[in-house]
Amino acid sequence: MKPESKQKSKDKKSRLQLLHQYYSYTGFYTFVWQAVLKALPYIVAIVVAVYAVNHFFNINAALTRLTEILPAFGVLSFFFVSETLLGLIPPEVFIAWAGKMYSPWFYLSLLAILSYCGGLLSYWMGRMITRIPSVHSYLEVKMEKQLKNSKKWGGFLIVVGALLPLPFSISCIAAGIIEFPFKNVVLYGSLRLLRFAIYGLIIFNAL
Repeated sequence: MKPESKQKSKDKKSRLQLLHQYYSYTGFYTFVWQAVLKALPYIVAIVVAVYAVNHFFNINAALTRLTEILPAFGVLSFFFVSETLLGLIPPEVFIAWAGKMYSPWFYLSLLAILSYCGGLLSYWMGRMITRIPSVHSYLEVKMEKQLKNSKKWGGFLIVVGALLPLPFSISCIAAGIIEFPFKNVVLYGSLRLLRFAIYGLIIFNAL
């Protein structure tokens, strides 16, 4: 290996080590672990509830049927509402619908933009929640430390929601509650468009 390559590898490793040390010292890993533990019971409850409902009523089949009987405007409207209010319906169902349209990439682009805009609207819903006196008092008194940490890593929260198969809306609502800067939500949230492009490539080729 050339000396220059060794130096670049060493510099890269050093940057990663420094990043790891920063997250360790600031308590990022502990914060994420505690957040996961607190959210786990709710996640499990939701998964069990969805599984139980799906056992008696095929949710995916119903959603697929919905995309078949509704006009394009109706499907897009339904999707926008879903992506604004918690976003629990998998976008893949709607991406598959777009793949069957006469102009798949056009409709995929509309879905991506609607999902992105729905997330931004969810952010302001989160901000409105904090104006409720009881919620505001709870956040300021009992959640002061958690809020402080959350504001440090709000960007990470948005990126995870934008790229991973997790509800983007919930990430944006959380960002609004912790009053993470909106301009950063707009920037990091734009990765949502990339996720739709990647999923579109995969699903369209599979259809």
